[in-house]
Amino acid sequence: MGFEVLLEHVGDLGRFQILQLLCFYIIILIAYPHVLLENFTVAVPEHRCWVRILDNGTLSDNGTGLLSQEDLLRISIPLDSNLRPEKCRRFVHPQWQLLHLNSTFWNLSEAETEPCVDGWVYDKSYFHSTIVTEWDLVCEYQSSKSIAQVVFMIGSLLGGLIFGHLSDRFGRKTIFQWCLLQTAICDICVVFAPTFFVYCSLRFLAGLFTWTVFSNSFTLITEWTRPQSQAMVAIFTSYSTGQMLLGGVAFFFRSWITLQLILSIPLLVCCVFTRMLVESARWLVFSNQLEKGLEELRRVARINGKKNAGETLTIEFVKSNLQEEFQEAKTKISVLQLFHAPRLCMRSCCLCCIRMALAIPFYGLILNLQHLGSNIFLLQILFGLVTFISRFVAFLVLNYLGRKQSQILFMFLTGLSILVSIFLSSETQQTLRIILTTLGLGAVSAGLTAQTIYNLELIPTVLRSTIGGIREIFGRVGAVMAPLFMTLAVYSPHLPWILYGAFPILSVLAVLCLPETRNGPLPNTIQDVENDTSVSGKVKKEDTSVKITQF
Repeated sequence: MGFEVLLEHVGDLGRFQILQLLCFYIIILIAYPHVLLENFTVAVPEHRCWVRILDNGTLSDNGTGLLSQEDLLRISIPLDSNLRPEKCRRFVHPQWQLLHLNSTFWNLSEAETEPCVDGWVYDKSYFHSTIVTEWDLVCEYQSSKSIAQVVFMIGSLLGGLIFGHLSDRFGRKTIFQWCLLQTAICDICVVFAPTFFVYCSLRFLAGLFTWTVFSNSFTLITEWTRPQSQAMVAIFTSYSTGQMLLGGVAFFFRSWITLQLILSIPLLVCCVFTRMLVESARWLVFSNQLEKGLEELRRVARINGKKNAGETLTIEFVKSNLQEEFQEAKTKISVLQLFHAPRLCMRSCCLCCIRMALAIPFYGLILNLQHLGSNIFLLQILFGLVTFISRFVAFLVLNYLGRKQSQILFMFLTGLSILVSIFLSSETQQTLRIILTTLGLGAVSAGLTAQTIYNLELIPTVLRSTIGGIREIFGRVGAVMAPLFMTLAVYSPHLPWILYGAFPILSVLAVLCLPETRNGPLPNTIQDVENDTSVSGKVKKEDTSVKITQF
């Protein structure tokens, strides 16, 4: 508790923390839409083959100027199994006999068709332009959207591994500023990409930096905030408002280049204001930069109006309060000790499995809005609102049912909602399908919140951050798998959604292997977990309740 004493001395929830929280809230609000940009920039509009008698703007020799557009479309484009114009094929020659409705002597299967050798015509009622319309990424290239999303998520996975280590070495603020700047530069350069390959390369680099912006924001906030206030921090740094912002901005700017620039240029402005941020004093002190840490502590004390704190903050005062933490830092617990603790190893594996199983349907839903309904602008806003509300619902259910039963309930509801919605694909049941998928998204969001709290109460203090980092890696693996599964839609349109629904239901088995932790003390050591008890059992009941609800 040594550093918490220092925070109380300089102000643990004062003007500085409020300004810092506001600053990071704005940055996350602008940065998070970059994760979901492909919902709009790579949206696939309705399309059909380009046909000369329809689209060359002149009359043909056959007097087609006397025919309506519907008649010309009928004789030029075959119908698919749903009696809609084919998107990827056209008749080699106009089928004039189709104009005679009473003709029964002609067999439609005998008509010769060909691919769209002259290009496509796109419906621009929803999107003025996307990279799909710019580079004709349809038909045999229909998986391009999922590929772009997979590339971005792979970048985020590697970025977490690379910049997480660099943040511990060079500081949270320095790496945060660097990644924020690079995110802005990469996503601005995307608009000048001459090919889809260059586009994917730049989005990979953007993914490499973007998630570090989020993780370092949260780290800087929590390292300047007392544990009792971290629940509020988790709510205010949520990504839900960023989702809603993206839906609103995309509605007004229907060109992908304009949308990309509108969301990227403000990040450059944010980079200027990040110069006023304060480096984590906790990191400075434990990185043997005690004098710089003292400077930052005094700076925070001035902002919080603690005029006398600067005089009492000395090296001797800091060392005396952090003596216990310095000692613990010298005797770090290795993650390899997991293999000598079977019960803790089992808990860790189950938590990683649950995290990945929840990430797959979560990203499967929020990255594929176009598969759920036609008005994806409204869906984007609705999904953001649902994920925000579900965080509060999760806290209520956790306190009523307990950790284990709540986690099972959320995961089962997630899988069931997605699987049932598969059978409601017709237009007459579209509203019910959207309701079910919205329920599934709310359930998986609540499940992620519950899983964060469950992880806190199952893992001992000495390895909580380390195992939490491993758990997040599995979460990002799930984020990579979600768009990867969507590429399987070329074999069966229902297969990705079956996988999204099956993973959370099957992973309920992992939850059944975990104990209930509600109203129990937090484990501090590996031995506490192995003995299924806590050395800190003398903690008062009210103190325990504060600890288990800190997130």
